[in-house]
Amino acid sequence: MFSRNAFNTFRQASQNAAKRFSTQAGSAKTYNAMMGVSAAVAIGSGASLYYLNKNSAHANMEAEGLHPANHPFPQKSLFGTFDHASIRRGFLVFKEVCAACHSLDLVHWRNLVDVAYTEEEVREMAAEYQYTDGPDDEGQMFERPGKLTDPIPRPYPNEEAARAANAGALPPDLSLITKARHGGVDYIYSLLTGYCDPPAGVEIREGLNYNPYFPGGAIAMAQNIFDGVVEFDDGTPNTASQITKDVVTFLNWTAEPELDDRKKIGVKALLLFSSLTLIALWIKRNRWQTLKTRKIAFNSPKNWENKGSKINKN
Repeated sequence: MFSRNAFNTFRQASQNAAKRFSTQAGSAKTYNAMMGVSAAVAIGSGASLYYLNKNSAHANMEAEGLHPANHPFPQKSLFGTFDHASIRRGFLVFKEVCAACHSLDLVHWRNLVDVAYTEEEVREMAAEYQYTDGPDDEGQMFERPGKLTDPIPRPYPNEEAARAANAGALPPDLSLITKARHGGVDYIYSLLTGYCDPPAGVEIREGLNYNPYFPGGAIAMAQNIFDGVVEFDDGTPNTASQITKDVVTFLNWTAEPELDDRKKIGVKALLLFSSLTLIALWIKRNRWQTLKTRKIAFNSPKNWENKGSKINKN
């Protein structure tokens, strides 16, 4: 809003100055040149003000958190898709590191089939957990192994238990976390890799950790991702940056599982409408153009006037 108002004010002042100059000089060319220069200066000033307004350094930056850098995740590009090997590794990271505190309520075991694992692999993983089901014929609840239709198990039975285990802090559900945070995957990646010692003069309360990307700088979640914290079965180097990249890719998939299909449909739509556009242009040029430019002429008979006079006499 600030940059738009400044741009309008500057443009109005430039137009007034150009009109006065044109009246004094009496030259249309000079007036047009002045208008062009004024427009260029106004656009440049507006763009500069907008950039400074969005990226300015101010005293409240710590309360808002640092703006994350742009990381080259392949699914962010126009025609990019998910790295499904990374999704598989990311689920392993989530299961071994994140699942101790965070839930994944909107994801079921069946959602992993043909995305990161085969159906047999998912069945085996689900069967490792026990789920309460029932009632049975006697009205009693019972425990059974997990199956494909079950959700990913939660670490705590309810919100109160989660807060009690985390000093009052509630670990958020991660199903839609990349869409629920400004910056998306870039923010999550920067947050997980951005832990550091607080700068001089900044005090962090006991039980909290300093992270410049988190609003306020003090976050209850400790750093959990280090080199070698997870072993990948495909031989991928288990550096902290690689582990973070994989788990962020997995969380991006949980928030947008339809991304690959949506982009495939988009490519098909572009091809379809491009073909229809070419066909429409060809029809206009080779069919409709001849109808649009044709000329209808009427040639009267040679004795038309004589026949007309005889009809009038009768």
